[in-house]
This record gives sequence, C-alpha cells and structure tokens, in this order.
Amino acid sequence: MTAIPTDAPAPAAPAPSLLRRMACFLYEGVLLFGVLMFSGYFFAGVMEQRHALNDRHALQAVLFAVLGLYFVWFWTHGGQTVAMKTWHIRLVDTQGAPVGVWRALARYVLSWLWFLPALASVYLSGLRGSGAIFGLLTAGVVGYALLARANPQRQFIHDLVCGTRLVTSRPVPRTAAKAASGSRP
Repeated sequence: MTAIPTDAPAPAAPAPSLLRRMACFLYEGVLLFGVLMFSGYFFAGVMEQRHALNDRHALQAVLFAVLGLYFVWFWTHGGQTVAMKTWHIRLVDTQGAPVGVWRALARYVLSWLWFLPALASVYLSGLRGSGAIFGLLTAGVVGYALLARANPQRQFIHDLVCGTRLVTSRPVPRTAAKAASGSRP
C-alpha cells in the first residue's frame, strides 16, 4: 500500500453547474425575502416610519448592511449560506481554504456587479414600468451569469477578482462516513 504524502495538494473540487448556481441564487432570494422583511419591519418600528418613502435611503443602507452581515457571516463560518448548503455549493479561496472576513466582504460588495449594469440601464433609459424594469434586471443577471461560461474555471467575475471559487461540496454518504470512523454497519 502506498502512503499519500500529507503535504500533497488536495484535488480541486469541481465548480457547480451554472444551472445549479442559478437555482441556488433564486432559492437564496426566497430565503432573504423573509430576512429583509423582518429587517425592514424592525427599521420602520425603530424609526417610527409612517410612510414608505420616509427615510428610504437610510432603510436601503440598513438593508445593504444586513445582507452584508448575512453573507459575510455564513461565508466565513463554513463557506455556505442556507441555500448553498441545500444546493451543495461551498465558497473557498483559490487554494481551497476557507474564506476570511476581508475577502468575504470584498466578494459581497463586488457581487453587486450582478445588478449594477441593469440598474444603470433602467435609470438611464427612464423606464418606469415594472415589467420593463423586471425584464432589464433579468436580462442583466442572465447576461452576467453567462459570462461565467467564458471563464475556463466557470467562475463569476467577482470571484475571479476576489480570489474565491464556488465548488461542489457533496455530503459524505452515511456508509462511507461509518467506514471512515471505524464503526461497523
């Protein structure tokens, strides 16, 4: 039997498919709806907000911070949000190691590249109809996601800039976990 050296680099985990990442993206949005609703409700109560447009910029800043805390916390504590756990996707650095706070924070800020071009086009075009705005945002997100297909590692632009990767993290099957722990079935 040949011993595997402990200093040998671990094989790189494959990137999840674009379809799986987009499904995770949608599921994350569903989960975050509740987080943002609670945060907005709490903000409105604390600020004694009587009209939705009062203090809207402060509300936007608070929600941006809440989203940042959510993502940075989960990415630095296990590399997975709730949706990422469900879809077996993990965030690591380019070496496969866990992500630190500053790298996670940079990734969060740069991940807004998903929306900024679409939001800028909505603003510059002067569109006000919800259907047109939704269509432009959807086209922007799909276009940004498809850019990952041009990259050999299939990573998003913000991951390339931040030195992070999304990888597949399959759970260990129960029988393999028992065999590894030395217990008999």
